[in-house]
Amino acid sequence: MNGSLKNLKERDWTETRAHSSWQIFKIMAEFVEGFESLAKIGPCISIFGSARTKPGNRYYELAQDIAKRLAEEGFGIITGGGPGVMEAANKGAQAAHGKSVGANITLPHEQNPNGFIDPDKRLNFDYFFVRKVMFTKYSQGFVMMPGGFGTMDEFFEVATLIQTKKMEETPMVLVGREYWSGLLEWIRTVMMEKESNINPQDLGLLQLFDTADEVVEYFRVFYTTNKLRPNF
Repeated sequence: MNGSLKNLKERDWTETRAHSSWQIFKIMAEFVEGFESLAKIGPCISIFGSARTKPGNRYYELAQDIAKRLAEEGFGIITGGGPGVMEAANKGAQAAHGKSVGANITLPHEQNPNGFIDPDKRLNFDYFFVRKVMFTKYSQGFVMMPGGFGTMDEFFEVATLIQTKKMEETPMVLVGREYWSGLLEWIRTVMMEKESNINPQDLGLLQLFDTADEVVEYFRVFYTTNKLRPNF
């Protein structure tokens, strides 16, 4: 087995380096487009959640209501631009005549932008990490609706940035006690109490609500004493 491995053709690293150089320019272009577009929009809230949530689902309707109410408070709404919870949030923003932003990602099974994004606020990304920078830099709050791996990725990325003070302390709201309580209990009992991998104040970064009234009031109270500005 070892002999056969030694005989494998080595990868052409010259070609790889050339590809990486061009890739740098593509990444830079995505950052420039995102910064130039989102810097003009003003204070926004990012709403995350599953692309699989269908109209009529209680979380779809709740995301739409939360987005509408936050837009009425003067916040733009940023989503990942796709279907499900993202569509619901963009739909709510448009219903309130608010700013409706979609940061769409190009996937192997193409994710098409939903129809409720403002035409001049539709962004497209090839790289998840560039897209997440846009969410975190220009959002003055984060609403985590029930979702899958992508939502968890965004949730823990934001929590880590706030915990490590790489960005300003920014409201993080989890919506749906039934959905999130099990995870939060594990974080408290195992991650914090048993293993001491986080501190009590880290868990205090997270707020758990069930209704649009609770979410909107929390943001309203928070921003009576905190400035609205980009996070880093």
